[in-house]
Amino acid sequence: MDSLCIKKIPFELINTELSGQFTMHMWISFIAGIIIAFPYILWEFWSFIKPALKERERKNAKGFIFFSTILFLMGVLFSYYMIVPMTINFLGGYEVSAGDVKNLIAMDSYIDTLTTLTLASGIIFELPIVVYFLSQFGIMSPAFMRKYRKHAIVIILIVAAVITPSSDITTQLVVAFPLYVLYELSIFVSKYVVNRKAKSN
Repeated sequence: MDSLCIKKIPFELINTELSGQFTMHMWISFIAGIIIAFPYILWEFWSFIKPALKERERKNAKGFIFFSTILFLMGVLFSYYMIVPMTINFLGGYEVSAGDVKNLIAMDSYIDTLTTLTLASGIIFELPIVVYFLSQFGIMSPAFMRKYRKHAIVIILIVAAVITPSSDITTQLVVAFPLYVLYELSIFVSKYVVNRKAKSN
């Protein structure tokens, strides 16, 4: 289980700019600030669009901030403790020719990889929320998602293979399983929205 968290970097980090470490420190603080302030950012976004919605639409979107925040934080934690360590361990320890080329990774490259994967995972975990609103507007339906479930599984496996460059199938499945669960949850959410709209009509 030690590989499931960032404890030891399998390469040496280097800084090539005078203000590099200070800049990266500020950048990390900025990203951490976005993650911590995510509920407030959603609340501001909701406050902006709320006046344009009808009363029924407001009720339908009840719990938007809570569930969006939970899913986002789940995605961030999943990436930080699962995806990022596996990616770094593989790419950082990869060698074209054993012992001939030493990995000296620029600090900004390492931080960019970490923050990109973490934020991207948080956004991907918002899939059920996106499907909820698409279903609300009649763009998405549970029948459509069931019909293309096999296609979705293939895409999920491809995404998992890209995110985790390791050739270990177990590692890819560890990443693919939560994504598949999100897809199935999205089908359930879409079905709930469609059934509720049918009853109201």
